[in-house]
Amino acid sequence: MDVFEQLSAYTPYNEQEAADKAVMLDALSRCPDVALRSNLVLHLTASAWITNRARDRVLMIYHNIYDSWAWTGGHADGETDLLAVALREAKEETGLREIRPVTEALFSIETLTVNPHRRRGAFVPAHLHLNATYLLEADDLAPLCHNPAENSAAAWFALSDAVEACSEPWMRPVYRKLNEKLKAFGEKQQIRSPHPTSVRSAACLPCARGGGSAQPRR
Repeated sequence: MDVFEQLSAYTPYNEQEAADKAVMLDALSRCPDVALRSNLVLHLTASAWITNRARDRVLMIYHNIYDSWAWTGGHADGETDLLAVALREAKEETGLREIRPVTEALFSIETLTVNPHRRRGAFVPAHLHLNATYLLEADDLAPLCHNPAENSAAAWFALSDAVEACSEPWMRPVYRKLNEKLKAFGEKQQIRSPHPTSVRSAACLPCARGGGSAQPRR
């Protein structure tokens, strides 16, 4: 299912998501290049809220551009299967080989502002990210291996600690919302299945600079 179909079927969680759903659907219907970052005004991105089997920790990376602990994610770059984008970016940014969707449905949606910045020496003007978030799962005991081109660390956090670790005030409400939805999702799973499902173990991809949850630069 592509992003337009998923978004059309998505039930907003709150007022923010209802407003952002309207903006995103309008952009998808009006802008044929919305999946490309060559659209300098707005474009599609995909993020992941990566949880462990117990649903009490989330995996974050220390983002070099935003200078903050953050979720994993990246640009669609022409792809309309945003779950595939979220999975690809999660693996690249954490070094984990085995990450799976808890559900293939959209977990959350956001329209996010991006301030002007430089990326690999080139100026990037202010723009909007039309973001689709997916709930993924990984083994929190597997070794991590960050991607130096994108981030300087990867680490697991307790749910409340993940919010506090973020130094971007405008992102904290997003992460609080994701934690609320994660807790509600976990409660529904317990009701449906009292016995936890099995999960494949994760392994770290080769990384020349080593892995682990190194402390971020300050």
